[in-house]
Amino acid sequence: MENSLLIVVILMASFFVASALPSPFSPTATMLASILRSLGFRELSLAAHSLTESPWSGGPYTIFAPTDASISVCGSCSVSRILLEHTLPGAFSVTYLRTLAFGTMLETMAPGRCVTVTSDLLNSTKLFIGGAEIDRPNLFNNGFVVVHGLSGFVSHLPAFSCIQGPAHAVPAFSIMGLMLRDASRRLRISGYSVLALALRVKYADLASLHNATVFGLNDEAIFARGQAYVRDVRFHIVPNHLLMDHDLEELPADTVLPTLEGNQTLAVTTAGGGGFLEPMRINHVRITSPNVVHNLKIVVHGLSEPFPHLNDPPAAESSSCEIQGSMDGYESCALPPTLEIQSTAEIDDRHGF
Repeated sequence: MENSLLIVVILMASFFVASALPSPFSPTATMLASILRSLGFRELSLAAHSLTESPWSGGPYTIFAPTDASISVCGSCSVSRILLEHTLPGAFSVTYLRTLAFGTMLETMAPGRCVTVTSDLLNSTKLFIGGAEIDRPNLFNNGFVVVHGLSGFVSHLPAFSCIQGPAHAVPAFSIMGLMLRDASRRLRISGYSVLALALRVKYADLASLHNATVFGLNDEAIFARGQAYVRDVRFHIVPNHLLMDHDLEELPADTVLPTLEGNQTLAVTTAGGGGFLEPMRINHVRITSPNVVHNLKIVVHGLSEPFPHLNDPPAAESSSCEIQGSMDGYESCALPPTLEIQSTAEIDDRHGF
């Protein structure tokens, strides 16, 4: 029933989808440095130049930018570290920040370090990040990079700032929900509007994950020959694994990948190694567009057609195998997996947005 409703909703919504636009802007360290320099944050700009590109792949980002004068007061501070500790994965407007509970902790680009959002109890319009006031909100916002200006003293965040102490009643903030919203927005403007809507419908299943790899069809492929994909989208999502193209290249043949369909799995039927995911096949299907959209938690790879269920028994041989169960109308025979990768999640992301 749920799948049938999903198909109807998506097919109806597709008639109102605008034509695909060019791929969205993806910020890099060089671009961030240019933005910060143009806004007068010279110290942060130099720090952005000194960082490698890898921390800035994907996006979007929100930077709470202290002034050069504030940074200079902390003589022992590393400016590069200050930048990472004041940058959040995700686009946070001031309007949204005001909706957060007093004391909400937000995970930064510095692993294991969180900033705390507070407000003035007498003047709720004043917001503070780690005790420094956001006195110049929305200095820059292009949808993928947001910059808010800070005033006041800044210093390094404690090593265990993301761990709740007895005085903190508000749990650490999960970024999976924000990453889902970001991926959906970017998919819509990249020609994957149906997939974007499907992810929205499956939000409850996805928000509790640590990360995810999604294999999808673009709108043209779905309406040409991929209607079954809409019904079977959970079979195309690998939970708690962030598998970029180079990660997929390294998977040997017969590697088994879990899916959101529970006991139904995907398999690497042909290993890669030839570059650009050639001749790699998953369930005998080629990945045509690797890394269509990716951020800190989600990566989407484009397919030319939906994955077939390798465990489905052929009609003429259905009596030769024992049916173990069904899922969304598909019955499958149990085949022993040869190689299975385990979850990469180190912690439970229990507070989905």
